[in-house]
Amino acid sequence: MSLFACRWLPGKRWRNKDPHRPPKALVFLCHGYAVECGVTMRGTGERLARAGYAVYGLDYEGHGRSDGLQGYVPDFQALVQDCDDYFASVVRSHADVRHKSRRFLVGESMGGAVALLLHRARPDFWTGAVLVAPMCKIADDMRPHPVVVNILRAMTSIIPTWKVVPTADVIDAAYRMQEKRDEIRGNPYCYKDKPRLKTAFELLKVSLDVEENLLHKVSLPFLIVHGGADKVTDPSVSELLYQSAASQDKTLKLYPFMWHALTSGESPNNIRTVFQDIIAWLDHRSSMEEPPEVEQKARHDDQRHHQRHHAGNSK
Repeated sequence: MSLFACRWLPGKRWRNKDPHRPPKALVFLCHGYAVECGVTMRGTGERLARAGYAVYGLDYEGHGRSDGLQGYVPDFQALVQDCDDYFASVVRSHADVRHKSRRFLVGESMGGAVALLLHRARPDFWTGAVLVAPMCKIADDMRPHPVVVNILRAMTSIIPTWKVVPTADVIDAAYRMQEKRDEIRGNPYCYKDKPRLKTAFELLKVSLDVEENLLHKVSLPFLIVHGGADKVTDPSVSELLYQSAASQDKTLKLYPFMWHALTSGESPNNIRTVFQDIIAWLDHRSSMEEPPEVEQKARHDDQRHHQRHHAGNSK
């Protein structure tokens, strides 16, 4: 299976100011459900690269230009493992230890859950995470009854790819600006049909896992940005993550009248405001001096995880 990867690097104008200075840090994008990195998150990649960051993205299986049935997530943990393998390989490929030691995740919507699971897989590996309207809990009034969950589980073994799950139009609910809605609908790499049965079950399962087993264990520095008028992911869930997390360095920014797609679907002024906050947060943590033992611990975490993963694959 081939997975599509993309990157944005600081341009010549930025590098010419100091040709020997490396990027401030590495940033890794985790996109949302049914979208992709190369087009949908291009604005994020370009803005962060202009700010001096080396940015890398990966289209999940069944998303964008990667292989797999479009819109189909047969195993969410395999999706997370794909991101972990690729992101860690990029980190290892960078010889400059100083900026290699600064590595951030940026997860949007479902990508927020991916980022949190990547953190759980390597607790000491990531410098921090920016979570944009993260999917990390099923709202109480949306939580299915356990009997319904059992029925869904049984059906996924029979008709896993069936486009059957009824949902409202997420594009209209997520993107405030009509031109962005038209762009998403015209993008052949975005999945626009009803969620497939197994995909919906995997999203439900991971949401429950994050809520029950992970929220209180989150320990890395993080910034949450969330629109107060978001109808796709509940802003109160971001408040719960902020309150529950064990992190000492945590920030929550709520934008009262903004919608779900903060980094691409709002007005230009609103998008500019959100990115000013994101870049300021990244800049502050990229400029902080880090003791050598932190990088050594992260490198050991990477090596141990890498060895454990390959040992598991060899069985």
